[in-house]
Amino acid sequence: MATSNDTHECKVRINDFILSSILSDPEASSLVGSIDNGTSSSRFLLITSAGKILSTAQVEYDQCFPSSSPYNEGSSCAGWHEHDPFAIWDSVATCIVKTVEELAKHGLDLSIETNNSIVKAVGITNQRETTVAWNDRTGRVYYNAIVWDDTRTAATADTIMKENKQSDVAPQDVLRSKTGLPIASYFAATKVRWLIDNIPELQRDLNSPDEREHVRFGTMDTWILYMLTGYRRNVVEMDNNERLAYQGGVFKTDVTNASRWLFMNLETMSWDESLVQAVCKESNCWGDSKGSGTIPLSALPTIVPSADYTIGAITGIPCSEEGKIAMKRVLVASILGDQQSALFGQSSFEPGMAKCTYGTGLFLLMNSGENPMQSTQGLLTTAAYQIGKRIGSSEPISPPIYALEGSVAFSGSTINWLRDRLDLIDSAAETEKLALSVASNENMYLVPAFSGLFAPHWRPDARGCMVGLTASHAKAHIVRAALESSAYQAREVFEAMARDSSIDLKELRVDGGATANKFMMQFQADILDTPVVRPEYLETTAMGAGFAAGLAVGVWSSLEEIGKMWKSDMTWQPTMAKEERARCWKGWNKAVERSLGWVDDDN
Repeated sequence: MATSNDTHECKVRINDFILSSILSDPEASSLVGSIDNGTSSSRFLLITSAGKILSTAQVEYDQCFPSSSPYNEGSSCAGWHEHDPFAIWDSVATCIVKTVEELAKHGLDLSIETNNSIVKAVGITNQRETTVAWNDRTGRVYYNAIVWDDTRTAATADTIMKENKQSDVAPQDVLRSKTGLPIASYFAATKVRWLIDNIPELQRDLNSPDEREHVRFGTMDTWILYMLTGYRRNVVEMDNNERLAYQGGVFKTDVTNASRWLFMNLETMSWDESLVQAVCKESNCWGDSKGSGTIPLSALPTIVPSADYTIGAITGIPCSEEGKIAMKRVLVASILGDQQSALFGQSSFEPGMAKCTYGTGLFLLMNSGENPMQSTQGLLTTAAYQIGKRIGSSEPISPPIYALEGSVAFSGSTINWLRDRLDLIDSAAETEKLALSVASNENMYLVPAFSGLFAPHWRPDARGCMVGLTASHAKAHIVRAALESSAYQAREVFEAMARDSSIDLKELRVDGGATANKFMMQFQADILDTPVVRPEYLETTAMGAGFAAGLAVGVWSSLEEIGKMWKSDMTWQPTMAKEERARCWKGWNKAVERSLGWVDDDN
């Protein structure tokens, strides 16, 4: 397993005004923590009962892009994307510890048991679908975590489709009626299948009557929770410098993350053995028993509601000063996949409310209420959240709330490509000025289908392209086209959502780093012909997990109370002429057509 020894700086920021208010009366203060694990970094926030951010900490970690692999001999590993799971754990632990140590320097020592009670709970939100496997008895991690946008499992998805072919259903939709999802490389189950097809030690343990019950598969929420609630082993490092997972950790996930596997039945909110069989039974893992073997359900985490005070408790993370422990016995009271957490953080609690997050990818979700709405437009049906057991509340566990989702693989990462691969910019901050330096894209379009097209197309055979190029085009046009591509892709999803739901979406709440780019937000409003609204706090993903955790432990009494804390910061109204909007949209659709069909059996 590839590991990273690089250490990244932890940046901690503290709001001095809020801190002074807490220090004036610590016993009257309540804080909730939020762990936000993204594709490139982890963050830890402390949020007050007024919904204000006391502190933020962030640590980036290395991305692993293998150039070759013994599991892919003689073939390119282009599109492979992995994370060292211990780098992710270290980034989370470092954020928490550095926050506690920095606050102590300013007079609030949360490593002291009495002060620690100020932190009522911690929530977890995470990059979804990224999947790791380990053995809870030995602590051995079988392989690096396979990241959500990794394309190696496109072939795995094709194999699963062929194994489950039905004459009256499109190949990618044979599991959709139960899962709400197409069979695609995106989802966790295809990564599980790749692991059991290719990793000998995992195959050996799954075929061992003694070891198979100790195999664990998890997305990053489960991995982080397991490490937060587990205990260090007596032997932390192996002779070959291989690290071991902790022991005795809580092995759970929530409904939102579980709904991204292809293994969970959306109606029952539980793992469905027939789905596990459909994905895994034909794996070569089972040798002569191929067609009858499968992974045990014990290898999958227990599914729990998104907000629930009984999820687990942190065992404590040692600080650099001997004897100081961070977050000891603090409850983990929420888990939400990052996009559902952003929906929660945007207070989109009513059916028909929608948000779009511009991050590495682009993710547009709409609350569809208590009934799962099956898409006919290439969208995903997914769990939005579920409220479970709450301290001080006699209310039963609430029914799950569902959402329609459109997921786009490349948004912010397209800008990173301009910076890191083409050297067209030094930072994302330059893009707005460059885009505004030209009057239009001059009919040039960039389709960032670098790993195929996700929603609403689901075309793994697509590849990125720039079309309409002439000798008059310059760097500024390419940058502008890259920014516009996110807005176009959001419109594709937005319109598919309206067709599926028959709801005329009145506004789009937005969050993520790209919302700082005023050109892009104005273009988004223009191409949608719909107002685009940015909230006061852009950290909606982390805020969502914090709000859910606080709701579970009584910091907030209701969704209505949380909703009142949401405030608009800026609204962009559409100003583009109808004819210009139609011209731009026609050009984009022509460009998308040009991107299709580039990958075939020969390449």
